[in-house]
Amino acid sequence: MKIFMIEDDLGVGRALLSVFQDEGHQVVWVRMAEGALARLQAEPFDAVLLDLGLPDGDGNLLLRELRAQGVGLPVLIMTARDSLEDRLNGFNTGADDYLIKPFEIPELLARLRAIVRRVNGQHEGAESLWTSGELVLDEGRRLVTRAGAPVALSRTEFALLLTLMKESGRVLTRAELEQGVLPHSEGQTLDVHISNLRKKIGERVIRTVRGVGYMVQRANG
Repeated sequence: MKIFMIEDDLGVGRALLSVFQDEGHQVVWVRMAEGALARLQAEPFDAVLLDLGLPDGDGNLLLRELRAQGVGLPVLIMTARDSLEDRLNGFNTGADDYLIKPFEIPELLARLRAIVRRVNGQHEGAESLWTSGELVLDEGRRLVTRAGAPVALSRTEFALLLTLMKESGRVLTRAELEQGVLPHSEGQTLDVHISNLRKKIGERVIRTVRGVGYMVQRANG
């Protein structure tokens, strides 16, 4: 992956540069907004990491100009601005994801892979990584994290969540879930498993559609 990183903090920039290089990615790192748009238009990149507090301007202004020029690269904002207004402004300006500093490196990598896959229309990539908000499910490693922190799930809970996240944006009926995930649930009902899951991953990830079943919103929904 070729990443364009706009980050003025030397410590953060050097740390991320080292991480990405260790992961085998190519990184172009700049510390100011000036010249960034021209570079992005001149060279092919897979994703943009964008800090908002830059020495020569606000990252949101750069992002707005980027989108106005028709640059559709996936953009992940990484910033200390944590208010709801800031987050909404970032998404409304054209960000594909918004990560608040300080963050955990595994979460950054997961979110970055997710937005690249999503923008490229690869919903079932080889890495089998599924996201919804701050929730990340790594199918290959059988690992679930919420805001970077591991979430302990039972085998049935993991299978249920995976099924829902793979079909994000679509309502799965109770019958589909019960037959596909709970044929040997030892008497525990679907509602019990959903309730336990919500306690662990957050109440809003899984949406109840009355009279039909359950669904997880799409990652960019």
